[in-house]
Amino acid sequence: MRLVSAPDDGLTPAEWDGFVAAESGSTFCHMYGWSRVIREALGHECLYLGARDEEGRLAAVLPLARVRSALFGHYLVSMPFLSYGGPIGGEEGVRFLCEEAAARAERSRVGLLELRNRVEIDAPGLAVNRRKVTVLLDLPADPETLWKDLSSKVRSQVRRPQKEGMVTRFGADQLDAFYRVFARNMRDLGTPVLSRRFFERIVDHMPERVELGVVYHENAPVAAGCGFTWRDEFEMTWASSLRAYNRMAPNMLLYWSFTERMVEKGLGVFNFGRCTPEGGTHRFKRQWGETRDVPLPWAQWSPRGVTATPSPDGGPLFRLATRAWSHLPLPVANRLGPALSRSLP
Repeated sequence: MRLVSAPDDGLTPAEWDGFVAAESGSTFCHMYGWSRVIREALGHECLYLGARDEEGRLAAVLPLARVRSALFGHYLVSMPFLSYGGPIGGEEGVRFLCEEAAARAERSRVGLLELRNRVEIDAPGLAVNRRKVTVLLDLPADPETLWKDLSSKVRSQVRRPQKEGMVTRFGADQLDAFYRVFARNMRDLGTPVLSRRFFERIVDHMPERVELGVVYHENAPVAAGCGFTWRDEFEMTWASSLRAYNRMAPNMLLYWSFTERMVEKGLGVFNFGRCTPEGGTHRFKRQWGETRDVPLPWAQWSPRGVTATPSPDGGPLFRLATRAWSHLPLPVANRLGPALSRSLP
């Protein structure tokens, strides 16, 4: 195997995306457009590595991003802010790229190398961490069947915001409304918000993949989601709703509207996104019919036994910081948040 990188060494973005499109284990997180999003919006170094066989054919690829800060540490992740992105391709090529990633992590003294795989890979020397799962729902052929498959409790919760006159709108023109809801919800959760520029670059570089949807009450955005289509699957990657409207359950209409839309598009699977097993978010996702949990076997290497990237579950200090952040004035949180969130992989 010979190591190459994109966009250098003759590995073009077009060849990269062509390989990703043809590879059965690929996800939307493997698309080359993410390197542009991460570089332009966050300023991180991206390492898009490929393995060529003896005949010069591309055998495997691995997108990596280096996330480093004095506050949170040094990480090499595939892919930051996303659930997937680990190496894909033939077994020999995947092992070769895992070894290369671990060697680079050791040379640059990262605290943690994390390859966010959707399926377990043969990677000697790398540990497997299953701290997250994703929740999948097989979609029927028509919205009527989708509705009938819901429990009476969920149907009544969807009807509630509809009776309040709430409506859902989709399209790239919903970016501003999406971000207004997303930024406020992140503040309320005590989490620094990603920059608006991050989502703008997503719309710029992956317009054919991204789906934005917003629930409105009296022309005010009250719940919003952003996700991605890939082959016959849609993943809800970010979803938020405003706490002031919890009584009206706009988040229920949000998820119903997205699932209904994906059925109408002819997709076969709705992916509710990653979550912590048995947490509140996990229970919310399980209520949408005959869902199934899929463990995410993320591969890791750490010289100091680090097993997770920073999160509110990371200990008393993080929990204290989360509570303090949730009480910041919204303009302050929105001004400071993007500078901090770019350092959280």
